[in-house]
Amino acid sequence: MSKFDEMVAMYEGEMKELKIAVNSDLLKAVTKGCGPVIYLPDASKVSSSDQAEMDRVKTNFLIKKLGLTDGPDLDKGIQAAVDALGSSNRNKYRAIFYYLLVKHFKKESMYI
Repeated sequence: MSKFDEMVAMYEGEMKELKIAVNSDLLKAVTKGCGPVIYLPDASKVSSSDQAEMDRVKTNFLIKKLGLTDGPDLDKGIQAAVDALGSSNRNKYRAIFYYLLVKHFKKESMYI
């Protein structure tokens, strides 16, 4: 099993523990889109308590990558992802976080 497949399997396990429905093909595509950051312990996770990090997610992923327009809906989507993962959960993996945002904003067609 490749390192990438190991990461995807770990994310799937985490999502099942959190009772989040998993579309494996979409998760693989979103994880691949994250690039090598998934292998870096610190960068592979999203810090929801860091406003600068949340602003980067909004700007770099939601606006630039998914092509969404800035507005309060983006903040609501980010909060929905935080809520789904649990605000006290220290392991908010970037790939899962982005997966939840893709699902929330119905942008699956950009990946699969």
